[in-house]
Amino acid sequence: MQGTVSIAKRSIETRRPRAASDYSRLLLSAQDAGLFRRRYGYYAAKITALLTALFGVAAAFVLVGDSWIQAWVAAVLAIVLTQIVFLSHDAAHRQIFNSHQANEITALLMGTLVGGISLAWWNNKHNKHHAAPNQIGKDPDIAPSVVHFFPTDRAPRWALAAFLHRRQGWWFFPLLMVEALNLHAQSVQALLTRPTLKRRRTELVMLLVRLGGYPVVLFLVLSPGIAGAFLGIQLAVMGVYLGSSFAASHIGMPIVPNSSRIDFLRRQVLMSRNVAGGRAASFAMGGLNYQIEHHLFPNMPRPSLRRVRPIVRQFCADSSITYQEVTIFRAWALVTSYLNKVGLAGRDAYQCPMITEFRPR
Repeated sequence: MQGTVSIAKRSIETRRPRAASDYSRLLLSAQDAGLFRRRYGYYAAKITALLTALFGVAAAFVLVGDSWIQAWVAAVLAIVLTQIVFLSHDAAHRQIFNSHQANEITALLMGTLVGGISLAWWNNKHNKHHAAPNQIGKDPDIAPSVVHFFPTDRAPRWALAAFLHRRQGWWFFPLLMVEALNLHAQSVQALLTRPTLKRRRTELVMLLVRLGGYPVVLFLVLSPGIAGAFLGIQLAVMGVYLGSSFAASHIGMPIVPNSSRIDFLRRQVLMSRNVAGGRAASFAMGGLNYQIEHHLFPNMPRPSLRRVRPIVRQFCADSSITYQEVTIFRAWALVTSYLNKVGLAGRDAYQCPMITEFRPR
């Protein structure tokens, strides 16, 4: 193993001068193709369609009244809200407008006021993820919690908890039913406990209206049982939808230690996974199916990610960089298998992509 690591290190050192220019050349290709041009028509249509859908759900809520048919209205609302959160993600990455302020206002209105997720808290967390995806101690998305994304010595000691931990892959997706509630709770907690967060008071007011006013309306219009079911279904569907979309992108891809040094291009490509499916997948996942391209060009408009994909794939093939793209069902299977492997502390659950990528073939 020592010999393999030494060979890998020599290979990295040999290629490092070239690696520094790889991303610049790829970026230039994307710029020359005009793929950073703002797509105002696309986003105007998207925003109009989503707001129309939101008002349509509100109208259906009023028309259906105190009926268990509201369960279907709640599920549709969850889908619309998730799509709006995807759109706020685009705005937060400055994919929609040239103006930073216009993007910020759009992200605030869509993500915080409508979606119920603090923009300041999410930006801080998400920027760290983009800077160091799947890097221990730097990517908050893989920090050990209820689910462990890499083997640690913090495995639960209690028998039932240990049993569930060893099979965490199987209950990961059911656990996502509380993910929307978790995002709401973390948003409120961050705004209450971190006074330095940007626009803290504005976001607190928005979350008070969204997270306080919304349940009040439900319980005023509907009977307690139906109102509770409506709220529970909406949160569960939104949590699974959001969580399963994000999970497909990075879980099961290589994890690297805190001290790893790897160039930007390889860091983003090797730790990310695309989901096949073209326009349909892009619509369903809010453009997150093009995760590799999004990580390489985070401010590129969503519709341009499809067009830059063949450029990135060819560049990776020419540079012998592994580019992974699978179907959504295969991605979910990989997520489940990997998490179970971590739970069982499998020998290969932890991988260094640099050794894998530069190992002699």
